[in-house]
Amino acid sequence: MGAAPDDLVRIFDTTLRDGEQSPGATMNVEEKLAIARQLDELGVDVIEAGFAASSEGDFAAVQAVAEAVSGPVVLSLARTKEADILRAVRAVEKAARPGIHVFIATSDIHLQHKLMMSRQQVVEAAGWAVELARKHVGHVEFSAEDASRSDRDYLGQVFAEAIRAGATVCNVPDTTGYAIPEQLQALFAWLRANVPGGDRIVWSTHNHNDLGMAVANSLAAVRGGARQVECTINGIGERAGNTSMEEVVMALDTREDYFGLRTNVRTEQIYRASRLLTQVTGITVPINKPIVGENAFAHEAGIHQDGVLKYKLTYEIMRPEKIGRPSNTLVLGKHSGRAAFVDRLKSLGLFGPGLDVNAAFIAFKALADRKKNVYDEDLVALVTEEATRVPRRYELLALDASSSSTRQPTAKVRVRIGEAEAEAEAGGDGIVDATYNALAAVVARFGGRVPQLDRYAVKAITGGTDAQGEVSCLLRDGDVLAGGQGSHTDILMASALAWLSALNKLEYLRAHRPVEAETGP
Repeated sequence: MGAAPDDLVRIFDTTLRDGEQSPGATMNVEEKLAIARQLDELGVDVIEAGFAASSEGDFAAVQAVAEAVSGPVVLSLARTKEADILRAVRAVEKAARPGIHVFIATSDIHLQHKLMMSRQQVVEAAGWAVELARKHVGHVEFSAEDASRSDRDYLGQVFAEAIRAGATVCNVPDTTGYAIPEQLQALFAWLRANVPGGDRIVWSTHNHNDLGMAVANSLAAVRGGARQVECTINGIGERAGNTSMEEVVMALDTREDYFGLRTNVRTEQIYRASRLLTQVTGITVPINKPIVGENAFAHEAGIHQDGVLKYKLTYEIMRPEKIGRPSNTLVLGKHSGRAAFVDRLKSLGLFGPGLDVNAAFIAFKALADRKKNVYDEDLVALVTEEATRVPRRYELLALDASSSSTRQPTAKVRVRIGEAEAEAEAGGDGIVDATYNALAAVVARFGGRVPQLDRYAVKAITGGTDAQGEVSCLLRDGDVLAGGQGSHTDILMASALAWLSALNKLEYLRAHRPVEAETGP
């Protein structure tokens, strides 16, 4: 990536790789492209687009992302194996700024129980793999998996070999979320001072949130000399998740007086990125999530409200506009024209190259017919849904449901499956249960496997009785999980759309199962 000012912290976004390992967060190629384009708009420095050797689907996604974005470096993850590295090279070869991310574990726990390799064998594998990658691309990152539980002197030896072989970035992952901020800060300071060549490469930090300290550890690493933070939108990732991109970026931005550091992120795009990922994965953020949660800028206590009304900074250390968050402003109605619609999208930062304006405007008109007032939040939900809309095998055509306190609820659905159509009717314990039973009956009728519902959640996007309901659900088929989301003014329609969205993702996963591989840093 070349030399960078010492006050610049690069943002390495791994939502499409490490974040996708969160249960139910698997994305298809079109969804990854939508996220990648938003990351480009956001201004991140690096996009880790996937693990090209893990499956044909991942290879296609990395390749598509590499061709679609122009600003960030696009990386593919690779083990210290020739086949992995050459596959990664092929996947990113058309990127404007291609790179390879090579990793191998360095803790004795991993060496003895997973790799069955000696320390010297790992050192040699690291050097060999970095050398091979550097023959093909100029940007090579090396990660020492489980670095926070590795012997410090040995860790330094491995990094020294990677730097000798041509690594331009060295990453120190806290793979299991085991690290403590003060210890991690000291480790980075030691590595920078003691690893030969450590002064001419970028040191990177990658933290998991198992003990709730991923953001604190990332900021501590920065204090110790790290100049790249690896993170994900909304902090998604396997187990308890990864470092939250928006929290790290806004911590550095808000407390520039303390850190004296900056990022290249366009903070006004943060809320849009958060909403888009929620739409794609069906994984909602808690209402009290810092920066992007529903209550992040809410004030209920009277003394807080009084203070904020008098002077915003009494209780707000940042403004919602800083992250591109709308303020529930009434903007449009069913008589609004296309020009007003486009103008509002531009002011909200929603007018991007991946948007089909005609489709979005048609969807807006349909929403305005159902809903008297259309708010900024409605537009965010509508546009993010349109941006990720792709051809799907299962499509809801009609839903007719009834419920009463004196009889069992029933639902009748009509669904398009490929070129065919099918109907089914079913009862249930409640109206949503009846709807899902009817959808399951349609799937079974066409010989499909009926999935199990693992999670169901609903919330209103805005206030009022005509508010859009946003439903997310998680479906399971054996050991495969897929999440889906649906938005509609009718909560039952939103529920059916979410179920079918998750079902379509299950279909994608069945066709693109990854090979068994290490998950990476």
